[in-house]
Amino acid sequence: MRLTVQTDLALRALTYLAFHDDRLVTVGEIAERFEVSQNHLTKVANALGHLGAVHSERGRYGGIRLASVASDISIGEVARALEHTHALVECFPGGADQCLISPSCRLKGVLAEAQEAFFKVLDGYTLKDLTHRNPALRQLMEAA
Repeated sequence: MRLTVQTDLALRALTYLAFHDDRLVTVGEIAERFEVSQNHLTKVANALGHLGAVHSERGRYGGIRLASVASDISIGEVARALEHTHALVECFPGGADQCLISPSCRLKGVLAEAQEAFFKVLDGYTLKDLTHRNPALRQLMEAA
């Protein structure tokens, strides 16, 4: 399974925010750090806001920050929420379901089971698990 760019950027943005939890961070700052499109990252930040993972403040001195402590942010919940509209195969909900063998195919069930196992592993980790006591990652997040 491959995560979408949106989910990948969301997890990277959350990681960055975890190391800068003492202040508001601009989307532009995160985009610059990861060398990604600020416009795309703005959409990701909005999605994280709707999910309740980040809090945003508008205005000249605005930005985003984690909405809760890193130990309360489940990697699985974030991935599941952002991946929900992307069908693994076309016969999954949200897919075109134009496959000729779809009515009698057993692969759909196998793939659904595998996808759920994937998310179950992610459910076992929080943002804190990825960032706590990780000085090499901290250094990368603080490098200018």
